[in-house]
Amino acid sequence: MGILNKLITEGSSFSAYNGTTPLVNPLATQQSKLHADGNAPGYSLDGSQASLVTSQYNNYLDGITNPPPSPSLLDLNGVIPPVSSTPGSTQQLPYLDHLPT
Repeated sequence: MGILNKLITEGSSFSAYNGTTPLVNPLATQQSKLHADGNAPGYSLDGSQASLVTSQYNNYLDGITNPPPSPSLLDLNGVIPPVSSTPGSTQQLPYLDHLPT
């Protein structure tokens, strides 16, 4: 009897799924609300869907309960940030307004 057959038939305290394929965590699919909800921002941008994302994040079996990382504080709701016109400023112009030629 091979090790996989033994694992599947007898199980093991060292395996959560005893040789079977686990379910795919929704955060690893296109339906994930982690980064986007359709065209709307997701949890990582503005904190929306926090309870759903937190429960799915905790479905990863790593032995501890982990809170997901905090949402970004950088989201500007799609608005291009202001560009400083001060002489000597090191702020760069928005990339999409100045694509390479």
